[in-house]
Formats: sequence, structure tokens, C-alpha cells
Amino acid sequence: MGEYVELPGVKTWYEAEGAGDPLLLLHGGLCTNETWGAQRADLAARYRLFLPERRGHGRTPDAEGPLSYQDMADDTIAFIEPVVEGPAHLVGWSDGGIVALLVAIARPDLVRKVVAMGANFLPGPESSAAPALLDHMSADAPDMAAFREMYEAVSPDGAEHWPVIVHKVLDMIRTQPAISTDDLARISAPTLVLVGDDDLITLEHTIALYRAIPNSELAVVPGTSHALPMEKPEQVNRLILDFLTNDPVPTMLPIRRATGTPSDGSPA
Repeated sequence: MGEYVELPGVKTWYEAEGAGDPLLLLHGGLCTNETWGAQRADLAARYRLFLPERRGHGRTPDAEGPLSYQDMADDTIAFIEPVVEGPAHLVGWSDGGIVALLVAIARPDLVRKVVAMGANFLPGPESSAAPALLDHMSADAPDMAAFREMYEAVSPDGAEHWPVIVHKVLDMIRTQPAISTDDLARISAPTLVLVGDDDLITLEHTIALYRAIPNSELAVVPGTSHALPMEKPEQVNRLILDFLTNDPVPTMLPIRRATGTPSDGSPA
């Protein structure tokens, strides 16, 4: 069960379950909360889950004008303040991961830890392993059928709005985000960068994201694609829970995380 909350930008649908520290699940582009089905039980056993559906997605209506990741991040901040009423863990997948990064940059006081899964910090043509896919995506493309069915089943805007939202999302992916490495370096929350080994986002771009965030960890899930939370949910859930619930272990031979070098110049 869920309900609506009136936010400055858009009336937003959300669901909540579980008990414990607050955790937001931020879905991917053109997705709904249903795509978190393999994560909810495991995470709700340890955390109080909040699942807002972003503007133009799921049960949350579209808003006037183009879509932007920054507007979605602002909506998320506006959701956390009155509904969660304090800092929360953010677990974001794909577009949701981008939103999580932007929230962590803008409002570190509202963020405990971040899991950014299959996320990018530059537009799709610069970060995708298959940028040509964007040229073949359309509202009536066969590969979009599952997304269309999810949308049509619950959207308050009606099935006829589907081509509009697809056009807006594709325009956003082609031109956004544009997060600088300087801004990523401002993220103070411990961050897990999580990706499939055959992800839509290139490993090179993912490694650049990991290196740009100071207090970050990297996990590559073998044998998975951009749909890793559905393909290997048990492994993905274990990685998320281990990161959120445990402190980092002190490593014996740190390189990237070394705090300095001894006076004799040997490696720390």
C-alpha cells in the first residue's frame, strides 16, 4: 500500500515498509517500484524503506516542461525532509543512482550512505557502452514493451501519455547529467559504486565515478548486465546490506585509501 504526498514540484506517490534506519529505494528510468520486487523483503527486514516514484514515473504524474535529473533530485530532497524527517541511506539504480548522487552533493546532511548502481555522471552518449541504442529507442519499440506495460497499468496520466514521457526521458538521457568530478569529490557520504560486468554503463566510466568520490567502494557483479538487481538479486542484496550495515574493514595494503606516506618514502 502507498499514498501521495504533496511536494512543491509534484504530487508524489510513495510506499513504505519495514522498520529501522530509513532507506530510500530510487528506481530506474521508465520504471516503477515494482522493479524493486527482489530487494524489498531483504532490505525491509533491516531498514525502514521508503519508495518514492519520481515525476512522470509509476503513479506519480508528469509535470510541465522537460524532465531533468536536478528537478528529480530536488523532488527527492523535498520528500526526505517532511516524510523521512532526517538523514537516510539512498540506494539508487540507473537514473535513481544519478538522483542519489545529486542529493548527496546538494544536501549531505540528509544522506547517510549511498549505493549508486549502474549510474553515470555524464550523458548517455558519453557513458554508455552502446550509445547507438538511444537512436533505436521509441515509445512503440519492442524492447520498450515491458516498460510500457508497467506505465500503462498505473500512470495517472493515462496510456496516451506514454509517448510523451518516453520522449522526455530519452531527451534527458541524451543530454544529462553533467556532474563534474569536482562536484563528485564533494560527496562526503560513504558510497558503494555497484555495476554489472556487462553493464550499459561502461566499466571505464564506472571506475572514473568510483575514483572521483573520496569515500567510495567499488563492486562489479559478474555475469550481469544493467539489470543486475533482477538478474542476481541475492548477490546484489548481500553487497548492499554488507555495505550499509557494516563499517569498512581496515585493509592491509591500501593504495587509493592510503592516508599518506612514511617519512622514508616507502608505500604507506
